[in-house]
Formats: sequence, structure tokens, C-alpha cells
Amino acid sequence: MKYISTRGQAPALNFEEVLLAGLASDGGLYVPEQLPSFSQDEIASWAGLPYHELAYKVIQPFVSDCISDADLKRMVDETYAGFKHQAVAPLVQLDANEWVLELFHGPTLAFKDFALQLLGRLMDHVLAKRGERLVIMGATSGDTGSAAIEGCRHSDHLDIFILHPYKRVSEVQRRQMTTVMADNVFNIALEGNFDDCQQMVKDSFADQGFLNGLKLGAVNSINWARIMAQIVYYFAAALAVGGPHRPVAFSVPTGNFGDIFAGYLAKQMGLPIAQLVVATNRNDILHRVISGNDMSRGELVHTLSPSMDIMVSSNFERLLFDVYDRDGAAVSDLMARFRNEAVQLDQTRWDKVRELFDSYAVDDETTCQVIRQVHDESGYLLDPHTAIGVKAARECNRDSSVPMITLATAHPVKFPDPVVKAGLESPQLPEPMADLFEREERYEVLSNDLSVVQQFMASHVHKA
Repeated sequence: MKYISTRGQAPALNFEEVLLAGLASDGGLYVPEQLPSFSQDEIASWAGLPYHELAYKVIQPFVSDCISDADLKRMVDETYAGFKHQAVAPLVQLDANEWVLELFHGPTLAFKDFALQLLGRLMDHVLAKRGERLVIMGATSGDTGSAAIEGCRHSDHLDIFILHPYKRVSEVQRRQMTTVMADNVFNIALEGNFDDCQQMVKDSFADQGFLNGLKLGAVNSINWARIMAQIVYYFAAALAVGGPHRPVAFSVPTGNFGDIFAGYLAKQMGLPIAQLVVATNRNDILHRVISGNDMSRGELVHTLSPSMDIMVSSNFERLLFDVYDRDGAAVSDLMARFRNEAVQLDQTRWDKVRELFDSYAVDDETTCQVIRQVHDESGYLLDPHTAIGVKAARECNRDSSVPMITLATAHPVKFPDPVVKAGLESPQLPEPMADLFEREERYEVLSNDLSVVQQFMASHVHKA
């Protein structure tokens, strides 16, 4: 299988090359030249499979020309054996046809573990085979960083540098990153917001000369392998509620559009998804473009759901590539204009987006109200991002006869403040993390200056 750039000017690569490249050389994002497709009968035959076996079925067509079946099975088995729930991604019922998909049973208590624990293993496998070393550079609004560090900390072939916005992630999120004392792990607290961090990563990929011959690799959802691994739990959830013989709908808390784009791909691959709801906070560019064709940057604000405090949603470009009929030049022009001005999609392209997607934006006060409401209704405790997902699901549901599944993206213990603001007791850290607040931290606070960050990285990488 070959992968092509959303901007049309980069060479087509195989999976191994895309895994290590991250961002395409023309600034675009890699997508498969064509997706694998599964029949309804084939999907139905997967009902009841353990999660790791289902993951192998879904992922294998994307990697088969680069990674042997035996190696893939081993890495998938190892990845999901590290999750704390036997079902890996269990469903919890809130109401007659309303469900929550718990994606926080991995080692860092967030959905990012599903992709990043596998990504670290895939990278280590490929680098060992090649005899190479890679420098990982990533930006995080909270959860990507800790999951990426956990996935890469044991690697002999990777150095990992994670940028997070200084004082704009929760304390639990920060400490999960900064208390890892591995020699190949470096945390940078950038004096800026997440979009500044993300732009710095993109600019560094565009010009990697500061690394003196070493290459950058990506763990953000610009890396195709992240999206690929997230497709699996859409199949798992749909099968658990009677799919593919009945359609399903999903509400997804999202800031960077990666998690929900995986759901879009699952539909393209044959899963009968009737609706995808984009759930977001006051940083509402995705809601504005989907509901009103307004693709314009607003001022980024700090909210109680910080993992969605994003105004430049990188993965939306992957969807645009499809709705613009895979015209790389058109996408490149649109994204170039977006850097400097408000843009609108062509009417027919926007109509394509609206066929499947709905959206809703939720403020902090409503987020806390939903946390309290759902707890009163069912005794179930939501984190703020998942609460936004539940609210969006209830507001946007097109057909109440279709099961609506909200993705629970993080354990509520990672965001205690909104839980307390909702009038509930602060959740307790689970046993493996009980001493998190006593652990030593290590991170560097750096100015929002590309040259300063690159100089820090160049002086700390391990040479190949």
C-alpha cells in the first residue's frame, strides 16, 4: 500500500517510510492511496473477537507490505496486554440507546494510549531493522505527551522531545510527562499555547538542518500510524451494540480532528456509521466550519477541557483532501490562505462535510452542569471532554433509534477541577499513580522562539 500527501507534491511512500517521516515534505499529511474495504459479512464475523485480534484484522492491510504478520501480531498483543481492563475498550450504558466507550484504561489513562503504545513499538521495530536512530518531536495539549513518552521511553533507537504549553495543561497531565526520568525523554514547557507548540513542530519538520544529520519523527496525529490504530475501536464499539447489521452514531470530543477522522475512515472501510458528531469547547473552529462554513482562527482561550484548546485542527486537512476529490493543489491553496485569512469551503464541498458530520460547542459552565447531571442520572463520572461529547450527542442526535456512542477520551482523575466545580468529590488517582504528586519532576521552560527550542534539542540528542 502506498501513501500520498494531501498537498500532492511529495513522493508516495510505503508504510515504513510514512511511519518515520510523519509530515510530508510538501507540508501535507499522508493518507492511504486507497483504503481497504471490508464486507458486512466479514465485519460481522469479527463479533466477539478479543480487542487485540480485532486490531490485527483492521491494521494488517495498512502495513502488510512492510511488517510481517507475525511481527504485527506480537506488537499488537503486547500493546493491548498493557491495558487494565480485559475488554480494553469497554462500553458503559447511560440510557436506553446512549453509550460511553471508555478509552482510558491504558497506562496513561487517555485514548492516546491506543495508538501511541503501538506507535512506539512500530518505530522501534523499524529502526532496529534499519540500524537507525530517530528524534521524536511532538506537541501536546495534555494527553499525547504522556502517552508518547510511555510508548517511547524504553526504546534504544529514539530520543523524544515533547512541547506542552506552559501552565496550560492540568497538573496530572504535566506530572505524567515530567516525572519520567528516562535518559531519552525531554519535556519542554513552551511559553505559548498549543497552536504555538504545534506550529513549532511543523516548522522544524520543514527544515531539519538543526539536528546535524539526524531525522525527525512525529508522534502527533499528523503521523498516519496514529490514525490507523484509532480506527479499530470504532469497529469494536459498533460490533458490541449489534453492528454491522444496524447503523451506529458516534460523538467525539476533538480538537485536532484526528480521533473523529478515524471514525470517518471506519465508515469508508465498510462500517455503517450514520452520523459523526464533532464535540468541542469554546475553541470552536471545527464547530464553526461544520455548522456555518466559517474556517477562521479565533483567539485561543484556556478552558476546563484543555486537551481541546486548539484552533488549528491539523487533521481536518485530511478530510478536506477527500471532499476536494483528492486535489492536492486545491488543498494546498486553501491551507496557504488559511494561515493568513478566514476561508470558506466551496458550497458543494461543504455540503459533503455536512452529509455525515454535525457539531456542537460547549462552554465551561455547561460542561460542569453535564458532569453533575450525568452523575445524578446514572452515578457515572465523566471527565470534562467526555461531558462535552455527551452534551453534543444529546443536542445533535439525528435518529434516536440509532445507538449513540460517546468516546470517553480520558479518566476524570486527570481533570479534577471541573469535577469539583460540578459539586462532586475529586476523583482519586488509581493505585499505580497514587504517588504521582510526590515524584520528582524534570522539564525546561523555554521562550516561544523556534531557535531557542531547536538549540536545546540539538544539544541534548544522542548521536546515532
